[in-house]
Amino acid sequence: MAKLIVSTLVSLDGFCAGEGGDLAGMPMDEVFNRYNLERLEAAGHLLFGATTFAMFRAFWPGVADNPEAPETLREISRLNTALPKLVVSDSLPQPLTGGWSDAELVRRAVANERIAALRQGQGSDILVFGSHVLWNGLLTAGLVDEIHVLVGNVLLGRGVPAFEHAGPAGLQRLEMRTFDGSDTVLLRYGVSPAAA
Repeated sequence: MAKLIVSTLVSLDGFCAGEGGDLAGMPMDEVFNRYNLERLEAAGHLLFGATTFAMFRAFWPGVADNPEAPETLREISRLNTALPKLVVSDSLPQPLTGGWSDAELVRRAVANERIAALRQGQGSDILVFGSHVLWNGLLTAGLVDEIHVLVGNVLLGRGVPAFEHAGPAGLQRLEMRTFDGSDTVLLRYGVSPAAA
């Protein structure tokens, strides 16, 4: 069975973005990049909501061939492009056009069923970056296996709460990790199926 992994960066006061979804205040350092690469290397599928999918496909494809980009980012770009993608959206046109048009698009009404089937398959992790509205719903539906929270050393004061719509869930700490040269802390939790 494949695990559905949510990986998110949050401020110490619990926001995954500033006001209006602004990411400028988030501590996206080299440790953050290396951890994202680690997650991508273990992934067999990427899962997106419409907003994060649009942001990723506008930014990542060109990074792989940019000689000025750090190698970590270039490898993230290559993996983001190569991995199969599932996008949950009622607003995107079908079929998808533009970059990453080979992604599978599913409508919200059937998304949980499709994602549950994907989890039942043999293979590597199903990885969610961003897309907090989507994964909050999946957490409530009992479809999230692990949550990886990178806690950054900032207080935003206001913005987009990471856990905005999630229902109750039981969590078991699987790992707590610090990183040399960074104030970011990783908290990795398993989600209890009985409490989800």
